[in-house]
Amino acid sequence: MFGRRGFLLQVLSAITIGAVDFVWAQVTRKPIPRGTDRKDLVNVNPAEVDASSLEITKLEDFGVMGLDSYEAELKSWQLIVDGNVGKPLSLQFEDVLKLPPLEKAVLLVCPGFFVNHGIWTGFSLNELLKQAEVKGGTEYLTIRGPEGNYEKVERFNWPDIVQEKVFLAYKVNGVLLPKKHGFPLRVVAQDHYGSQWVKYVYRITAHA
Repeated sequence: MFGRRGFLLQVLSAITIGAVDFVWAQVTRKPIPRGTDRKDLVNVNPAEVDASSLEITKLEDFGVMGLDSYEAELKSWQLIVDGNVGKPLSLQFEDVLKLPPLEKAVLLVCPGFFVNHGIWTGFSLNELLKQAEVKGGTEYLTIRGPEGNYEKVERFNWPDIVQEKVFLAYKVNGVLLPKKHGFPLRVVAQDHYGSQWVKYVYRITAHA
């Protein structure tokens, strides 16, 4: 078992490395001026731009990618946390809502098609990993959704998790995620293209 002290040491290490990357990124990122037409951003790399001045996109103007009609049944839905952990978890939606909230404005770029700049509300994956007693040597997570024939699987490295660049959201622009945007949970992946923003998340697996 990793233990709380080991977890904190690994978190601090990742944060230290991330701080250097963050400072370098802030120096090299290209600012997006307020008032920029989102149509002019469809081919930008989200890791190379600073969208902090860009207006928030109205929810009714959000573009949609991939599966948009999956219906999650909350009575049976669970968020499973397993893999390289000492205490696997199965959380219901009401349990998810009790986790400490995390809110960020993050740019979603679907290359060549659309750009959304939304305020995403959810929770840090660090809290789940602590509760699941993540073990030492964990290097990345796989996140899956939805369960069934249309399951999508994406891999995220440990530093992005610890630095909260990748987290799970249940709200966008202050409202619960509409079905077409991934209710009950979707990945928000800062600096990653929209193809990695998994919708209808139901399982997180830690890997050594």
